[in-house]
Amino acid sequence: MQRVMLKSKLHRVRVTHSELHYEGSCAIDEALLEAANIHEYEQIQIYNINNGERFTTYAICAERHSGIISVNGAAAHKANPDDLIIIASYAQYTEVEVNQYHPTLIYVDAQNRIVAQKDHIPAQAA
Repeated sequence: MQRVMLKSKLHRVRVTHSELHYEGSCAIDEALLEAANIHEYEQIQIYNINNGERFTTYAICAERHSGIISVNGAAAHKANPDDLIIIASYAQYTEVEVNQYHPTLIYVDAQNRIVAQKDHIPAQAA
């Protein structure tokens, strides 16, 4: 059996640009892509915290350490500059791989600079 699991997540990154008349994609600071193990042209899911929109696109590289998160093309209708979004990528794992599996979770500050990296989501207090 194959299971689809969260591979990596950029948590609460801030949209810096929304470019309607640009080839569809999401430009992401190359340092963030590298930290999250997301490759250029890899499929990503975007969850907009501000408006609840959820959509699929692909990642392209933006300048390293620029903090750029640019939602492009038709997806620009779903995210505006200053919106907080979660960018997630998923992968298929075998049952054996799942036993050694840990996601890569990247946390950033208000300028999209990395402040923490984790391999699990801490339990929430009830």
